[in-house]
Amino acid sequence: MEESPVRGPTLSTSTSSSFEAMDPHDPNLSKLATKMFKKTEEYISNELNAPIDDYKLLEDMNRVSLEKYTEMTHTANSLAISTLDLKNKFDELRSQLNYIDEIEDTVDKLEAAAYKLDAYSVALENKIKTMIYKSSQ
Repeated sequence: MEESPVRGPTLSTSTSSSFEAMDPHDPNLSKLATKMFKKTEEYISNELNAPIDDYKLLEDMNRVSLEKYTEMTHTANSLAISTLDLKNKFDELRSQLNYIDEIEDTVDKLEAAAYKLDAYSVALENKIKTMIYKSSQ
């Protein structure tokens, strides 16, 4: 190796290089280098695939959210329709309910009049009994 004044040691391009493609070399070093390159390849592959996995996760989350919101929309629409049906039925029954309220008021007035009449008849009966009792003495 030669020293570069700017970058430090460099590989020599001369014909007297210590590395030759066909030179025998240490098999353990070869295994370690292969293992290192495989691990580096796995690391880089995972680093490159991580954003893809993140986007797939986001896509799945968005799909599930869409399904949930669609379900909630259907539920809300069903509730709106049911509420409208109930309102329409109540509107149809409103006149009859008002008539029932009027009947109830009339019955209450009749009941009050019946109590007054009963009280008056009891008082009248007591008065007649008193008059009969006084006239018989």
